[in-house]
Amino acid sequence: MIRLALYQPDIPQNAGTLMRLGACLDVTVEIIEPAGFPVSERAFRRAGMDYLDQVSLVRHVSFADFARELTSEDRRMVLLTTRSTVSYADFHFRPTDTLLVGRESSGVPDKVHEAADARIAVPMKRGLRSLNVAVAAAMVLGEALRQTGGFPAGGPATAGRAS
Repeated sequence: MIRLALYQPDIPQNAGTLMRLGACLDVTVEIIEPAGFPVSERAFRRAGMDYLDQVSLVRHVSFADFARELTSEDRRMVLLTTRSTVSYADFHFRPTDTLLVGRESSGVPDKVHEAADARIAVPMKRGLRSLNVAVAAAMVLGEALRQTGGFPAGGPATAGRAS
């Protein structure tokens, strides 16, 4: 199954949004520490993360720990970055991919960029810097799940729909 990894996130609300996305789409979310906020159940609940009981969350003490686990599980690290010329829409995802997003404030360091097996970007209008990390991750994760048949069974949610 596709996974979503957050490299040293520094905005708890974005991490909470991505954890909710993971819960709703049944995707494991991995947090690579250190984060720019306390990575605790209390901090996420304070940020309104009421889906915390539904998300599969894995914490890594460092990037090295994360990279070792990917290697041992033969998973491909796919980095979402503004420094790529490969559109996510043209990329061929595999069910064992782990999508990696960087820090909201600074992305990922060069060593992480170089360690990625693939680098992809969301095509954007020239002159604009970047999308919100949670928005970009949701777009790419949706395409990855579509390509790999990884959406949860049960069909579209009906809660909250107008008749």
